[in-house]
Amino acid sequence: MAEITFRQALHDTLREELLRDENVFLIGEEIGQFEGSYKITAGLLKEFGPRRIVDTPIAENGFVGLATGAAMLGLRPVVEIMTINFIALAMDEIVNHAAKIFYMFGGQCPIPMVIRTPGGGGQQLSATHSQNLEVWFAHIPGLKVVAPSTPADAKGLLRTAIRDNNPVLFLENLGLYNIKGEVPDGDYTIPFGKAQVVREGTDLTVISYSRMTAIAMEVARRMEKEKQLSIEVVDIRSLRPLDHETLINSIKKTNRAIVFEGDWRSYGIGAEIAATLQEEAFDDLDTPIKRVASVEVPLPYSKPLEQAALTGAQQLIEAINDLAPRRRRSA
Repeated sequence: MAEITFRQALHDTLREELLRDENVFLIGEEIGQFEGSYKITAGLLKEFGPRRIVDTPIAENGFVGLATGAAMLGLRPVVEIMTINFIALAMDEIVNHAAKIFYMFGGQCPIPMVIRTPGGGGQQLSATHSQNLEVWFAHIPGLKVVAPSTPADAKGLLRTAIRDNNPVLFLENLGLYNIKGEVPDGDYTIPFGKAQVVREGTDLTVISYSRMTAIAMEVARRMEKEKQLSIEVVDIRSLRPLDHETLINSIKKTNRAIVFEGDWRSYGIGAEIAATLQEEAFDDLDTPIKRVASVEVPLPYSKPLEQAALTGAQQLIEAINDLAPRRRRSA
């Protein structure tokens, strides 16, 4: 398997799907001549031309609506929204149209559309450019929402998304673009609704997704070395549909859970996971479920204030120390 960056995995998968299926096309702001704000689409305009790589005006509602119509007619658009913070401009097209047309047309009109968009803080992009808004869309029946944390998952989930006949929101954390990892060759796909236990453990489960999974892995290795704690890390990957079975099986093994997420705590993805575990695995829990998330403020531009507002390794370590099995802490 080749070792490539998250960015390259996305680029290569888009190119392979454009070659495989002539109905696939890309659309978004500055994705052609400028090659995208984060260079995911570098070189694709030259190779495939302006009918397949479509530059748009700054009008998210317009080009998301256009893509929805194209999907209704049998094409497979992959929309790039420059940042998830701009997605609010296309909420009507996504929530009231793309998510509902298949249902309202009695299953006669699928919407095979992918919306790719980066998000997350830590880049000093200030309050209106640093948000994690995935919970808005994970709430909506008719949408699928996925958030890879590795280059391999970026390839496998994006390929699955493009081939799916439903609208998919594909989330890319800005802090992941340059990370490297091994990526399987060939026609590699990952099914939606399937979490992955990325690290086995017995004392406590940390449930996470996207960039927070990478941080959780670092913390788990550190806690094992320093405190002999065996931390299991579960990457949910698919926010909707959510894999209940893998989460419950992990809790049955460790009896303790922390949900570690990059967005705000109230009404978030972590709240849904905590409710799921309380309803379906209550008898297996030895302690209350903890949620570790960012401070509930608009993210500051100032670097020290931004870092103070964002959750990270230290907050997760504190939660683990508080929740860790007493037999380990007193040893």
